[in-house]
Amino acid sequence: MPHRLTTEDPDFESRFAALLTMKREDSPDVDDTVAAIIAYVRKRGDAALIELTAKFDRLELTADTLAFSDDEIDEHVARVPEDERAALELAAARIRAYHERQMPEDAQWTDEAGATLGWRWGPVDAAGLYVPGGLASYPSSVLMNAIPAKVAGVERLVVTAPTPDGKANPLVLLAARIAGVDQVLKIGGAQAIAALAYGTETVAPVDKITGPGNAYVAAAKRRVFGRVGIDMIAGPSEILVIADKDNDPDWIALDLLSQAEHDESAQSILVTTSAPLADAVAQAVEDRLLTLERRAIAAASWREYGAIIVVRDLGEAAALADQIAAEHLELCVAEPHSLAANIRHAGAMFLGKWTPEAIGDYIGGPNHVLPTARSARFSSGLSVMDFLKRTTLAHMSPAALKAIGPGAETLARSESLEAHGLSVRARLDRLNE
Repeated sequence: MPHRLTTEDPDFESRFAALLTMKREDSPDVDDTVAAIIAYVRKRGDAALIELTAKFDRLELTADTLAFSDDEIDEHVARVPEDERAALELAAARIRAYHERQMPEDAQWTDEAGATLGWRWGPVDAAGLYVPGGLASYPSSVLMNAIPAKVAGVERLVVTAPTPDGKANPLVLLAARIAGVDQVLKIGGAQAIAALAYGTETVAPVDKITGPGNAYVAAAKRRVFGRVGIDMIAGPSEILVIADKDNDPDWIALDLLSQAEHDESAQSILVTTSAPLADAVAQAVEDRLLTLERRAIAAASWREYGAIIVVRDLGEAAALADQIAAEHLELCVAEPHSLAANIRHAGAMFLGKWTPEAIGDYIGGPNHVLPTARSARFSSGLSVMDFLKRTTLAHMSPAALKAIGPGAETLARSESLEAHGLSVRARLDRLNE
């Protein structure tokens, strides 16, 4: 059974705090293993990738077959049914249109001192996109990572798509082609992250690595950060649904299960102003778990980490939502826009009962790579900004330097940085000649 709370309970605060801080991952300490793998790839390059892929994915590769050839991709893509191809193309078009609107503008102006200031935006040269293999092989993740990178102007996009036992997902390869990916590698795990960060004889290094992965991938991303940029360290999926009494309990149950079926460590929470709806949703979840294909995973998630919280009003619901700072937040209420205006922290919001979170996973347009584990309090989902850099611009005319240079010289002296001050003074002296 899920955790059941009500804000009228005298022990609500302590129980709610425990819910927020409960450990949802029990990953082994993999850092030492990951460090060894990264060092091995740096030392032996392609040979390490070939050996580790044979060991972990049971796939024999050579330097020439580390990446899918165009002919291999053609062969796999030809197997994709037309309806699935059309759905991917529709999703790609919507994701591209949404992210094109995120592109920032360059700026430049001249201030009152006569200095010309501004900034310009430019993409990273190359990005590596990690796509999990096996059961968690999601073409939607390819689109969500690759399309913002291409919109930003990234010239070279590399996908690592582990291929256990040589079995590739044709939809992943089609998504890569639709999104404009330049190379798809058959490798995965910490060794793939190492190859993207440091390069090998065959794999050219990249500047930024994005995409989800298991504990080994997450640990590898932590270790290579600084050598390359990374998007985030993602944890188990989560959803918070805020609902009033006027909802279909089965709809809400399915929304909760849409995240519970991801992972036994996923978390689904319902906050509602209606005790009868809370009971009806709890029963609807149990009914759906009888037939759901991934019921073993979903049931474990719901049993261990699921929660139903009854609140006095939507003001309380909004306050709890800010404390939870959920990855996905559904507002299934009569006035979702008004409620949304009172909530500050969420990875993505889905407004109204006709907007299930699953629309955002695939085809809505906004990115589905989102902050988890309450990190929406200080971070955002993936966007074109993750693949752009801002370079500031400054141009001093002689008059501008004469106006503000003495201040720089003074501050340099105060910090005992003599050459700093002298570099300004030399120019000021020339102006005074």
